[in-house]
Amino acid sequence: MIRRLLITLMAAFGVTVAHGQVKPNAPGADLIVHNAKIFTGNLAQPEASALAVKNGRIYSVGTDAEILALKGASTRIIDSRSRRLIPGIIDSHTHVLNESGYNYNVRWDGVPTLRQALAMLSEQSKRTPEGQWVKVIGGWSPYQFKENRFPTMEELRKAVPNHPLIVQYAYNRAFLNQAAMKAFGVGTDKFPALPGTEFEKDSKGNYTGIVDGYTFTYIAMETMVPQLTPAEEVSSLIQVVHNMNRFGVTSAVDAGNRGYPRLQANVDILARDNRFNLRMPFVDMQFGDGTPMNMVDAQINAITKTAPISPGDNLHPTLAHGLVYRGAGEVLHLDVHDHENFDRPAVIIPPEKWRELVDQDVTKLVQRRIPFRLHISYDENITSFLDALEGLNKKTPLNGLRWSIEHAETISAANIARVKALGGGIALDPKMALHGDGFIKTHGREKALLTPRLRKLVDSGVNVAMSTDAFRAATFNPWVGISWMVSGKSVSGSEVLAKDNRLTRSEALDLFTRRAAWFMHAEDELGTIAPGQLADFALLDKDYFTAPENQIKSIASVLTVMNGKVVFGSQDYSKLAPTLPAILPAWSPVKYFGGYYEAK
Repeated sequence: MIRRLLITLMAAFGVTVAHGQVKPNAPGADLIVHNAKIFTGNLAQPEASALAVKNGRIYSVGTDAEILALKGASTRIIDSRSRRLIPGIIDSHTHVLNESGYNYNVRWDGVPTLRQALAMLSEQSKRTPEGQWVKVIGGWSPYQFKENRFPTMEELRKAVPNHPLIVQYAYNRAFLNQAAMKAFGVGTDKFPALPGTEFEKDSKGNYTGIVDGYTFTYIAMETMVPQLTPAEEVSSLIQVVHNMNRFGVTSAVDAGNRGYPRLQANVDILARDNRFNLRMPFVDMQFGDGTPMNMVDAQINAITKTAPISPGDNLHPTLAHGLVYRGAGEVLHLDVHDHENFDRPAVIIPPEKWRELVDQDVTKLVQRRIPFRLHISYDENITSFLDALEGLNKKTPLNGLRWSIEHAETISAANIARVKALGGGIALDPKMALHGDGFIKTHGREKALLTPRLRKLVDSGVNVAMSTDAFRAATFNPWVGISWMVSGKSVSGSEVLAKDNRLTRSEALDLFTRRAAWFMHAEDELGTIAPGQLADFALLDKDYFTAPENQIKSIASVLTVMNGKVVFGSQDYSKLAPTLPAILPAWSPVKYFGGYYEAK
């Protein structure tokens, strides 16, 4: 009688009495890492030596004895051998999907001498097939080289005699050999007539191959070179993510690509097999087909008609914060893009242009509750934008809508306070680490030492984080930026940050972890090592907190875990790393040089 009553009650509440229909979790942790020096980022428990992971989340942090007691029959145990463990790095502004040509590029990131860089070009020239280009597109700086200079055109022509060659420095300058100039149509109507583009000529009036310009000059050139096949694009995406994982990066905000939804389809190919090893919320830009268009209208059309999606929707089938639409930007109108070319004077945009942008375009986003990000480098432009945004806020309140200024290199203390009052964020970047020497030549040392106002930004309480702004404007290695924030030195060794404008090591790391989580809408789940947090962390090859300052920029991960899964392993942990497919194409520079310089 009692048994029948129990069965009746369980049926009424939808509880099954059949055995084997629900597989219970196996007892014990899925993964335990012990014998570690853990920087938790959690004020309630700043340090620990071990952690346990279950179902993709951290569920216990403590001593080795406490955590090893949670071992079950199927638990994977990893001995860190007293290495430093940190939360997974969050890059709050980068351009992953725009880097679809990664496998075609010779990456000079981190190469210590120009001699080695030129040797890489010469070697690659010999294996590049006819019809293809030899390319170096961004991520490097002449100030990183021992020689502390740009290559000469003679050196470049000698290195690559038989293929079109483009070597691009950030979004500032490009070096083209004769074959590349011919292919681009330099000096003819074939080359896009974009404002600010200047072709250097010699004393006889001939083009030298050096092109100075702004962002859109180089974006246009990138569309005029051979493009990757769909399979090569997917292979490039795998390599981009793999090389980010190498530095402990587990999350990245894709801050504007060439138009949803085409490139997101490459992520879907990997996500379906649970092979996309990065949390990547994305912000979208729409460039259209070259005909006149309004970028915000095109954005609204893309997410309501082309491929309907709402802010906060996750396109990844299983991964939290995997491929989440986070709004519009970082460019909302081509007329208000104040290109951060530090080799040229600041681009100051008339205040009425900012007012027009806010009144006509930002208003549409606020009304539809679409978050937005806006590239603004210089304080004069930030002032004009905030003047207009404060006016909009009085008529149509932002009311908690997330928005941010990206880069903000020369932002003033007054404008930091205004951003905070409006509930916005500031996503900084490390361009001064790579290009600060150029900034000094253009704007002076005194201004450079306060660019950006790191100490003021951190102390103000505004939502602020550091990013890489990779892969063109700067390197994707976050440790270059961390080194600069701590030491105050650029990659050349020059002082580019005043002593009272630098950060402690924990503050600098905080800008790439806990504070960066706000820009993902994930501040309750990411950025620290604490129970309940998503299990993203990295074991480092050097102890960040004790390594000499000059070694910080060369730190890398030996074990990167994302969502409780090992996504990168080297040295003692190489056998734990996932097996990657063969790099496409077979002649790819990445196959032979890797995606980032590593001393042999």
